[in-house]
Order: sequence, then structure tokens, then C-alpha cells
Amino acid sequence: MNTLEIISVGIRLVIGAAATFLAILVWAKTRDAAWMLIVIGTVANYVSIVYTTLNLFGVTLDLWLTASMGLIADAVIGSLPTLFFILAFAIMIGRKYGVK
Repeated sequence: MNTLEIISVGIRLVIGAAATFLAILVWAKTRDAAWMLIVIGTVANYVSIVYTTLNLFGVTLDLWLTASMGLIADAVIGSLPTLFFILAFAIMIGRKYGVK
């Protein structure tokens, strides 16, 4: 791993941590379902960043997972943030256009 990769990972971790911290602050102030899903998506995104970083350093549980299970774990962890954002936006659109 070269210096640029380490800097890139560090930047993603710091910015992701800041976004997650602010999202948790928003979560404490709101009970709106759409906003809660945005917050959960942001936290899931940070989990994805940490998981990818641990994978990069070889620290994850891939030793105990088969190759196909590892690919499934990567797909699920990578897709969860987007899934939560989709749900949040669907709720917001439903409210905007009166879909009940």
C-alpha cells in the first residue's frame, strides 16, 4: 500500500466520521421516518467505509468466510446505505405528491 492510498483511506474515514457524527446529532432531534432513514444510511455508509478499510488491511473476517460469502457480505454492506437512501426518498416523494 502506497502513501496515496493511505491518505485516501484516511480522508474517507475522517469525512465519514464527521458525517456520521452530525447524522447522529440530527437523529437525536428528529422523529421523522425519512430523516431517520437518511441518518441510518449515513451510518451504514460509514460502516461500509470502515469495512472496506479493514478489508484493505486484511483485518476482516474473510478468513472464516468462503469466497462466495465474502462477496455477498461485500455486496450487502456496500448496498445498504443506498437502500436506506432510496427508502427515505420514496417516503419524501410519497408525502410531496400525496401518495398514501
